[in-house]
Amino acid sequence: MASIRKRVWANKGVEKSAWVVDYFDQSQTKRRKTFATKKEAVNWATTALHEVKQGIHTPASISVTVARAGELWLEECEADGLERSTIRQRGQHLKHHINPHLGGVRLSELTTPSVYNFDGQLRKAGTSLAMRRKILTSIKTLLSFAQKQALVAQNVASPVKLKRDDREDSGPLREGVDYPSRAQMKQLLDSTAKLRWRALLVTAMFSGMRASELRGLPWANVDLDAGVIHVRQRADAWGKIGKPKSKAGSRDIPLAPIVINTLREWKVLCPKRETDKKDDAGQPIMVLDLVFPNGLGHVESLQNIYKRYWDPIQPKAFKDESNPEHKPPRFGFHSLRHVAASMFIAYLNWTPKRVQEVMGHSSITVTYDCYGHLFQDKDADRDAMKKLEAAIVAA
Repeated sequence: MASIRKRVWANKGVEKSAWVVDYFDQSQTKRRKTFATKKEAVNWATTALHEVKQGIHTPASISVTVARAGELWLEECEADGLERSTIRQRGQHLKHHINPHLGGVRLSELTTPSVYNFDGQLRKAGTSLAMRRKILTSIKTLLSFAQKQALVAQNVASPVKLKRDDREDSGPLREGVDYPSRAQMKQLLDSTAKLRWRALLVTAMFSGMRASELRGLPWANVDLDAGVIHVRQRADAWGKIGKPKSKAGSRDIPLAPIVINTLREWKVLCPKRETDKKDDAGQPIMVLDLVFPNGLGHVESLQNIYKRYWDPIQPKAFKDESNPEHKPPRFGFHSLRHVAASMFIAYLNWTPKRVQEVMGHSSITVTYDCYGHLFQDKDADRDAMKKLEAAIVAA
């Protein structure tokens, strides 16, 4: 039950009034909230009593703001040992997007419509659909944390779904546009003379490994005799070695002969890493650890791969001598994953499930979203269209 009453008082000779709602929350603690009008008080009391009955009410007097909950959330992320890149991304979402709009709102006052309204503000500001989805995920995760900490009784962002804007959908991945074609890969291989970079290129294009997995790959996880790479770790943007980001990331990848032969050559020249141990002469003991390290045997940075190899090699490989004004295509290093997946499908006839396993996708949905069009039998489609045309012409 709740009582709604009008409170009247005088302030410096001026009469003032407000409407007060007295009620008991689900823990039978007496609470009070004040409103400017009776209508506001009645509407709020109706909602509050329903929440109390369901056990999901959070009194405003003990509720923290979204900004404060975000601070506690990030502290929890650090205590849980989440990856530095994940914590940084969540912090950026809070600082640049969530707090400017919702930071001063108490968790008890946050509603599903207000979250939708927040997304509408981001959309009007020109924020992409992909970024808005990431920000929404951060809000949902933040509120889930707040629930566990008894800071709020319900996650009002859970029902929020963002509708896909077909105008922002770039469509299926295209060979030669979104990732290098077979001919372009041949040009890249022919233009890569240095064994260090050739070994990296060959492994990436025939295995489909992520850049972080290649940078953190140890020789201990490369079985050249069996022709298999065991992906069990990765290196983050700061060079810290850790487990793959998901359970699906731990997987075994079969190797083509060109990869095995190239890695055998590279292993002889691969830089070793200095250890803390000393030999009998007092010199540091060097060990062969990472497959693609920097010159000191430590984790290579992705920026260095781009600067010293990937950015310079593309204009060189794709240069058109007959057309000086020709602008060479530019691909991201990640596009080599698409090269591998497309070859798995086209030349090995792998099933979607097998492609999912080797690529390390978290679900078959991810595989179909990226490469579903490549599994289609285009020859069969063309034959079917001819039959359809013949049926109409013969009518």
